[in-house]
Amino acid sequence: MPSYHDRGIVLKTMRLGEADRIVIFMTEEHGKVRAVAKGVRKTTSKFGGRLEPVGHLSIMCWKGRDLDIVQQVQVLDSFRAIKEDYERLSQAAGMLEAVDKLSLEHHADGALYKMLLGALKVVESGNVSMARGAFYFKALALEGTAPVVHACANCGAEDGLVAFDILQGGLLCSNCRSGSPISGDAILALRLILGGGLSRALSETGPQAAEEIALLGKKSLEMYLNTRLKVG
Repeated sequence: MPSYHDRGIVLKTMRLGEADRIVIFMTEEHGKVRAVAKGVRKTTSKFGGRLEPVGHLSIMCWKGRDLDIVQQVQVLDSFRAIKEDYERLSQAAGMLEAVDKLSLEHHADGALYKMLLGALKVVESGNVSMARGAFYFKALALEGTAPVVHACANCGAEDGLVAFDILQGGLLCSNCRSGSPISGDAILALRLILGGGLSRALSETGPQAAEEIALLGKKSLEMYLNTRLKVG
């Protein structure tokens, strides 16, 4: 069987039989990869502890008919601070789930892989309040479906923006309002997130606006995916 090397982030794992595990990676060059790690649940496994969600790894796999087979694993970043902190892990879990839903098997999406890796580094650093919501909106932008945030999505008015409507495609003014009310701070955060000011949004957005962004981001991504997200 042909083999390949890549770098990947573990999105999720599932038990298979008595000793094996299916591992789903988001890789840099091969998109989403589903692979079997044989004997990984045995105490004698040489890389069992490395194949856990969030881990960033260098992998070698054999290409299989239905599932690939993990042959070698090297840890690039374990993201230990994420795994050992509930709030960080919760933020990261939402991102992993979103990427699992957005990505296609063996369809290269280096931009999504890099965005996930960067987001995990942000969460690892402890900057978590805005991380998941910001990631959802950045993922939508990457898919080409970013909401309108600089004017009313219905009439084009630039002033008096007071609501966010997923079906209408973004912010709405007081005359066109529908959907959910949104604060001025959340509007500013959205504009920063989608306009290249993510670092500022992460550091300056207060808890109330961060909560608004997280909720609106999740609902928007669920609408795009036409499915519910379990995390968040």
